[in-house]
Amino acid sequence: MACVLEAPLRMSVLSEVTASSRHYVDRLFDLDPQKVLQGVIDMKNAVIGNNKQKANLIVLGAVPRLLYLLQQESSSTELRTECAVVLGSLAMGTENNVKSLLDCHIIPALLQGLLSPDLKFIEACLRCLRTVFISPVTPEDLLYTDATVISHLMALLSRSRYTQEYICQIFSHCCKGPDHQTILFNHGAVQNIAHLLVSSSYKVRMQALKCFSVLAFENPQVSMTLVNVSVDGELLPQIFVKMLQRDKPIEMQLTSAKCLTSMCRAGAIRTDDSCIVLKTLPCLVRMCSKERLLEERVEGAETLAYLIETDVELQRIASITDHLIVMLADYFKYPSSVSAITDIKRLDHDLKHAHELRQAAFKLYASLGANDEDIRKKIIETENMMDRIVNGLSESSIKVRLAAVRCLHSLSRSVQQLRTSFQDHAVWKPLMKPILESGAIELLCSLTQSENLALRVNGIWALMNMAFQAEQKIKSDILRGLSTEQLFQLLSDSDVNVLMKTLGLLRNLLSTRPHIDHIMSTHGKQIMQAVTLILEGEHNIEVKEQTLCILANIADGTTAKELIMTNDDILQKIKYYMSHSNAKLQLAAMFCISNLIWNEEEGSQERQDKLRDMGIVDILHKLSQSSDPNLCDKAKTALQQYLA
Repeated sequence: MACVLEAPLRMSVLSEVTASSRHYVDRLFDLDPQKVLQGVIDMKNAVIGNNKQKANLIVLGAVPRLLYLLQQESSSTELRTECAVVLGSLAMGTENNVKSLLDCHIIPALLQGLLSPDLKFIEACLRCLRTVFISPVTPEDLLYTDATVISHLMALLSRSRYTQEYICQIFSHCCKGPDHQTILFNHGAVQNIAHLLVSSSYKVRMQALKCFSVLAFENPQVSMTLVNVSVDGELLPQIFVKMLQRDKPIEMQLTSAKCLTSMCRAGAIRTDDSCIVLKTLPCLVRMCSKERLLEERVEGAETLAYLIETDVELQRIASITDHLIVMLADYFKYPSSVSAITDIKRLDHDLKHAHELRQAAFKLYASLGANDEDIRKKIIETENMMDRIVNGLSESSIKVRLAAVRCLHSLSRSVQQLRTSFQDHAVWKPLMKPILESGAIELLCSLTQSENLALRVNGIWALMNMAFQAEQKIKSDILRGLSTEQLFQLLSDSDVNVLMKTLGLLRNLLSTRPHIDHIMSTHGKQIMQAVTLILEGEHNIEVKEQTLCILANIADGTTAKELIMTNDDILQKIKYYMSHSNAKLQLAAMFCISNLIWNEEEGSQERQDKLRDMGIVDILHKLSQSSDPNLCDKAKTALQQYLA
C-alpha cells in the first residue's frame, strides 16, 4: 500500500514541497553509504519540531526508503539507528503521519530490529515503537500478533534504563482489557517489572507504576498476586503507599492510588485497611480540589467513585473528607469567567474537555449516594443539583448522559428505600418534585430508546425506581412517556438486564388495586400479550418468575383479574408452571392462583369452580404434600379458600 497523506495536495503546494524537500529524499538513494548517512542526519535535523516538513517528506516517499535502509543487513548500525530516530520523529507529528507509517508496515520492521545485538539501535527502535503505539490510531493488537514478541520485550527489560522506560510505556498503552492483561501476566510481567519501581530513574519508576495500574484494573488475578510481591524486602502495597505521599509528583500519587484502588476492589486489600482509609482515599479526595489540573481532577474523581462504589463505610468517610460534596459542585462551574488560567493553550484545552469534569462529578455523586440516606440528602441539597442532572441528561456527550442517569438512578433509590423503611417524606417528596418538574421522566423514557446499552439499562432502571409505590399520576406519566410500542421493544430487548428492569418497572406500575385496575383498563390487552410472549419464549428462570409475579399482581386487581380468567391460554400457562421442576416458578404461579380464588372477593365462587374444572385443585393437593415448606404452606392456604 502506498504511503501517502490522506488529504490530496494541490499542484502549487506539491511543487513547493518538491522544491524545498526533494533533495533530502534524493540523498537517501546515493550510492555512497557515507552520503546516505549524512543525508539521514540532515533529514533528522530538518524535521525536529517541523510538522510541515514531516508531512512533505512522507508525501515524497521518504518512509519506504528509510524502512528499507533500516532493514538492510548491509547498512551500518549507525545508519540503521539514525533511520529509526527519523522515523520516530515523523511519528511524533500528526495522526495522519502515524497512519502513513502503519501503512508501510513500520511495526514489523521495528520489531525485527529488536533482534539486533546493538543496544543503541535497539533503544532507537523501542523509542520509535513507543511513539507509534501511544498514538490513538495504532491498534494495540499489533503488539500481540506474534507470540514471541512479548517474551523478547521482557528479556530486553534488563538491558538499560531506556529499554525499561520504553517497554513499560508500550505495555501500559497496549494493555486494553482482560485478554491483554492475561498475556502480559502469563509472560511474567509482574516479576519482571516489580523491581523497576525502585529504579534510580524517575521515568522508569513512573512507567512501571503505570504498567501495574493497567494490569491490576478490574483483574483479581493480578491484584491478588501483587499483594504478596516484595522488592528489596518491602511489599508492593507499602511501596505504592510511599508513592502517594504529598511530596511525590501528582502523576505518581494518582497512579499509585489507582493501583491500590484496583487491589482493594479485587479483595486483595480490605476496605478498612489503613492504607485505603488513611492514605488512598484522602489522596484521591485531594485530587478533586480546584488547585489541580482538569485531567487530574477527572482521574481523581473517577478513581474515587470506583473505590467507594460498593462500600458504605468508605462512602461515609469520603463524604465528610475535605467538604467533598461541595467541592464537586465546582466541577460544573469550570472554567468560570474569572478563571485563573492565563495560559491560552491550557484554557482552550480545558474548554474542550470541561464535559469530562461533569461526567466525573456525576459518577462520584452516584457512588457517594449509593447507600446512605444522609449523604443523598446532602447531594440533593447541593446548589442547582437537579438542574445539573437534567442538563446532563440532555448533553451531547453520551458519557455525560450516562453518568447523569447513573446519578439520578442512585438518588432515586431514596424514593424506593424511604417509602418502604420509614414514612419520612422530608427527603423523597422534595426529590420527586424536582425530578418530575424537571421533565426527567420524558428524558429517561427517551434514553430507553438509545442504541447504547448502558443508557437503556440505567434509563429503565431509574424509571423502575420512580414507579415504586408512586402515585397514579406518575405511573400514568411513565406509561405515556414510554408508549406501548416502546414497552414491547424493551420486553423483546436482547439484553437480559433491560428485560429484567422493564419487568420490574411493570411490576411496580401494577401495584395497589386502584392502580392495577386503572392501568389494565387502558393497557390490559397489550400487557397480557407481552406476558404471554415472555412465558412462551426462551428465557431464564428469573425472567419467567418476574413475569409470573406481574400476573399475580394483575390477579390482585378487582376488575383486572377478569383479564386472566377470560384468557384460557394464560390460565393453562399458570397451571403448567404450578407443576414446573423449579420451586420459584411454582411459588410464583401459586400466588396467581391464590389471588384469583380469594374468598372474600366478588365472583370468587365462579373463579374457584372454573379453576377446579381445569384440575387446579388436584395440583394443590399434590403440592400440599411437597417437601418444600413454602410450597406446602402456600398450597394449604389456597385449599382452605375452597373449604371456607
